[in-house]
Amino acid sequence: MTVTDPGLIPEEAEQQRQSLSTAGARNLASTTKSTPQMQGISPRWLLRKLPWVSTQAGTYRVNRRLNYALGDGRVSFTSTGADIRVIPQELRELPLLRDFPDDDVLVALANRFQQREFQPGDVVVSSGDRAEEVYLIAHGKVNKIGRGEYGSQTVLDTLADGDRFGDEVLIGGETEWEFTIKAVTPVTALVLPWRSVQELNGQADALRAHIESVLRNAGKPQNKHGEAEIEIASGHDGEPDLPATFVDYELSPREYELEVAQTVLRVHTRVADLYNHPMNQTEQQLRLTIEALRERQEHEMINNRRIGLLHNADLKQRIHTRSGPPTPDDLDELLSRRRKTAFMLAHPRTIAAFGREASKRGLYPGTDTVEGTSVVTWRGVPLFPSEKIPITPQGTSSILAMRIGEQDNGVIGLHQPGIPDEVQPSLNARFMGINEKAIVSYLVTAYFSVAVLVPDALGILEHVEIGRS
Repeated sequence: MTVTDPGLIPEEAEQQRQSLSTAGARNLASTTKSTPQMQGISPRWLLRKLPWVSTQAGTYRVNRRLNYALGDGRVSFTSTGADIRVIPQELRELPLLRDFPDDDVLVALANRFQQREFQPGDVVVSSGDRAEEVYLIAHGKVNKIGRGEYGSQTVLDTLADGDRFGDEVLIGGETEWEFTIKAVTPVTALVLPWRSVQELNGQADALRAHIESVLRNAGKPQNKHGEAEIEIASGHDGEPDLPATFVDYELSPREYELEVAQTVLRVHTRVADLYNHPMNQTEQQLRLTIEALRERQEHEMINNRRIGLLHNADLKQRIHTRSGPPTPDDLDELLSRRRKTAFMLAHPRTIAAFGREASKRGLYPGTDTVEGTSVVTWRGVPLFPSEKIPITPQGTSSILAMRIGEQDNGVIGLHQPGIPDEVQPSLNARFMGINEKAIVSYLVTAYFSVAVLVPDALGILEHVEIGRS
């Protein structure tokens, strides 16, 4: 065996080598190649777990029973520095002002709100005191505290940004607070005293007439969900007159049109013709483009303001954490709002925060294997990760819980399979031609939507703090 002198320079060593080098051998060898990889591919649990309903007409109408429930929305604000004001038209989110037609009166009311600040632990209102003010929470979180069955204090609810209480003061008359409101965080509230409403003079008459009309409508027979009551007799004896009834429907039900995500894929004919072994270049370009489209589809189904789940949950199904981080108590409250919760969806950092809170209590969430992947569960319900649920600059996020399927009046995905040039269900790649630069173009399109069939099918735990240790 010949040993190369270590003192030789590389050129001299190359002259003394007595066999073919690996660099030279590679000129005659084929490499083993992977298909093109993509870091942006996520599990896309929402797309995988939702049942998909064919929407042949491109539109899906959700027919529901007639609902008499008053509006229960959240109020929006504007701010200039530390000065916060309520948007006058947003006062229609108060149930008693729903559909009130006179913008001038709303502007007059909005100008009479007074800004007040509260610190953690401050009592905003006390049970038994005279109720004379309407409160809008512009920023912060408060607990609504009442007495339990045996006299002890209990937290009845948690209110936060955009919530309100005391709007029954607009009805007039002397009433007392039936609960205590205590600040959990620094709170900024806008307050409307009853005497300011009385100062509207002639405008107060129109306001009073509208409120009386709303109250008359609210008095119509309805069940606990606000739906028009179906009168049924039970527990009777003999031959009494049985009630006659019918099921009334909403006259203007919501319709979901399929959303679209599109892009134009371009491939040079020279690449498509000559460089197709061992992998077809056009197929690989299309495969990665479809992956990106599906990622965008799931993002839109969560965040789109028209159809996204974060924006379409009923406000009565939105709850807040008791203390900030996601605790087992918070997830129990979220699950208790609906029957047959199929799964929950949260950002991975939110799931980690929940794990920390559970560990503090000596609790250990379960795990389950779903489609070959180990996932965290709580009360037997899978908690799937999704990075498409946003985290705010303040370090808060949300947890979604949903019942799924048409038969269970749940959340469903909408698509239209069978479209021309279909590559996957409701996704096609259509040839657009070859331009003067010999570039082939394909229009790649995905059609989709998501619908919530009844309000309690979807719930959200909001303002979940994930950065607090």
